[in-house]
Amino acid sequence: MHKLSTGGRLTQELVQEMFLPALENPALAALSDSAILEQLPSGFPALTTDGFVVDPPIFPGGDLGYLSVCSTVNNLVVAGARPTGVTWALVLEEGLEGELLRAVVDGAVRAATEADVPLVAGDTQVVPRGKGERCFAVTAGLGIVPAERKLGDGYIRPGDIMIASGTLGDHGATILACRHELESAGLRSDCAPLGTLVEALLASGAEVHALHDVTRGGIAATCQVAASRAGLGMVLEERALPVRREVRAVCELLGLEPLHLACAGRFVAWVDGRNAARVLDALHAHPLGSGAGLIGHAEASGSGPARLLLRTAAGGQRPLDKLSGLDLQQIC
Repeated sequence: MHKLSTGGRLTQELVQEMFLPALENPALAALSDSAILEQLPSGFPALTTDGFVVDPPIFPGGDLGYLSVCSTVNNLVVAGARPTGVTWALVLEEGLEGELLRAVVDGAVRAATEADVPLVAGDTQVVPRGKGERCFAVTAGLGIVPAERKLGDGYIRPGDIMIASGTLGDHGATILACRHELESAGLRSDCAPLGTLVEALLASGAEVHALHDVTRGGIAATCQVAASRAGLGMVLEERALPVRREVRAVCELLGLEPLHLACAGRFVAWVDGRNAARVLDALHAHPLGSGAGLIGHAEASGSGPARLLLRTAAGGQRPLDKLSGLDLQQIC
C-alpha cells in the first residue's frame, strides 16, 4: 500500500509480507502515491466513502475487512453503478494481535474477490494502545453508472411497491448477540456484496425507480430517508416483513425493534406496482435474493409531511420514528 504512516521498517515489512501478496493487482503493485486505473467506460462516475467501527471485529458471517469492502461496493451498486475500484485504509491500535489483522485482511480479499472489484490503493496508520479500539477501516469506492440508468428517490411515485431482497436485521442481531454474549445459534450476518443481484434485478426489464442498501438504522431509517427525499408517505406491512425468529428473540431480550436493526447485504427496491411478479422472479432466481418479498408501498402524503407508517398485524397503523441509542453504535 502507498503513503505509509511513518515509512519505518516494520510498516514496510507489514506491507510487503501481508498486504501486497493478499491484495495483488496491477494498480496496487506500482506502489504509487495514487493508483492509476485502466481507462474507464463511458457513463457517470459514482464515488462513495465510509468508515467502519465494528465491535466485535469478527462475527458469524463476516469480519471488519469483509464488511467494509462489501458495504462500499453496495453503496455503489444501489446507485446503479458498476464498481471499478475500492481504496482501503486501516487504523491499527498498537499491539493489535496478528491473527486479527490477518483475518481482517483475508476478509477484505474475500469480499473483493466475490464482488470482482480490485482494492487499488490504501493506507495504514498506528495509534497508541487504548486509543483505537483495536482496528478501524476507512474506504472509498469508484464506479460508473451507465448513461441509460436513472435511479433515485426523486423517481419514486405513489403506488410503487417496496421489495426487500431478503430477511431483515440479521447483521445487527448477530453483532448484538456477540456483544452481549447471548445464545446465538442460527444467527449469522447477511453481509455480502450485492452487485450481481442488483444487475439481475435491473436486467429483468422491470421499471425500477430507486434502490437503497439497508444499513445503519435498519429498514425503518432507510424508508424514512426515501420518504423525505421523495416527498411521499411510505407504508410497511408488518405481516409481510421478513424477520427471522432468532432476530426477534434478540430484540425481545434487549428491548429493540427489528425494523431498526442494520443489515449488511440487503437492499430495498421501489418498483412500479405492475412489475411485482417480474421483480420477485428475478430476485428469487439468485442465491442472494431467495428470501425477497414485497414489504410495502409508497403513497401520496397529502398536505402533511412525508412519513413512514407501519400497518400492524392487527390492522391498525402507527408511525415509525427514528431511533437513538448507544447500544446500536459500532454495528457497521
